[in-house]
Amino acid sequence: MQTVRTNGITTHYERRGEGRPVVFIHGSIVDRSMWAAQLDALADDYTVVSYDLRGHGHTGGSAVDRYTIELFADDLAALVDALGLDRPVLCGLSMGGLIAQLYAARHPDRVSGLVLADTFTPPILSRGEWLLRRVVLPFFTYPVRLVGYERVEKVNVWVTERLVAGAGGDYETIEALREDAPVMSTSEFTKVMRAMARFHEESVDRSQLTMPVLVLYGENELPFVKRHAAALAAALPDVEVEEVPGGGHASNLDNPAFFTDALREFLARVYPATAEPTS
Repeated sequence: MQTVRTNGITTHYERRGEGRPVVFIHGSIVDRSMWAAQLDALADDYTVVSYDLRGHGHTGGSAVDRYTIELFADDLAALVDALGLDRPVLCGLSMGGLIAQLYAARHPDRVSGLVLADTFTPPILSRGEWLLRRVVLPFFTYPVRLVGYERVEKVNVWVTERLVAGAGGDYETIEALREDAPVMSTSEFTKVMRAMARFHEESVDRSQLTMPVLVLYGENELPFVKRHAAALAAALPDVEVEEVPGGGHASNLDNPAFFTDALREFLARVYPATAEPTS
């Protein structure tokens, strides 16, 4: 694992391979290890980078009182600059997809392509999503203070499975990834949840997302995430949409072979074989 100073924090990251760059952005309450299968598969052909977001994994927390997706996007910009990555493809899942969207919309000339997996986009906010972001996510912070976020998340996964079978995906894999990872503090959990809950208030100019985009979502995803995938498909000029068979909310873990193959095909289109490798 390597470290670099970015936007006032020490970011822990992994960089492998040579070739055109691909940056992987993980979801909330996990860390960069969720992308291990994709890094293993693609490092022979590309420069692949994954990193622990602020508040997560070995990067850990910071003294900033309030997190926003904009702050996470600024962290990403600092990482790309510090590592000298030339117009990478960004691949973000769930919260990572929010960060990738905002970064790409603000720096379209610095992005070659965009992969948005199991994520959503502003300003869509149905009644169910309002309940999720304004009630459910903020409520999580109270029991987390008492029993920890892992126990609360298990309850949330159990409830989700009762509502939409398979949406929770392979939760045992998530638990296994956390065995060797640092535990997130309650204060960091709270700041991350609030950033997610308020994302619809942030401005993402989708007219700037003219680069090639691949939207992926699990077959068993929550209905509102599928609606957001359809909205992205309708709004963007150069977009492909694929459903990951058997996948839940972390489709790259639930069906890594299909996810990685779809990603590889997309990268081959964005980075033709005749292009000069740069990173």
